[in-house]
Amino acid sequence: MFDIFGIAFPFFMFIIFFGFGIIGTLFWLWMLIDCATKEPSEGNDKLIWIIIIVFTHLLGALVYFFVRRPKRIHEYGI
Repeated sequence: MFDIFGIAFPFFMFIIFFGFGIIGTLFWLWMLIDCATKEPSEGNDKLIWIIIIVFTHLLGALVYFFVRRPKRIHEYGI
């Protein structure tokens, strides 16, 4: 008997995880570029945030997006 669930489930799981991986990498790249181009160069803040984003990948990008980016936009307007 042909079991469609046994064949389709692994395929859809692969597509879902692959999609999350691509989206996470694009978000990481967006935050890295945003930090490198728009973060003011006062002291070592820009370098520290770039290092955090690079070495912690998605977690660092999320922290930058929710913690530092709104503060930067409020303070500097960029």
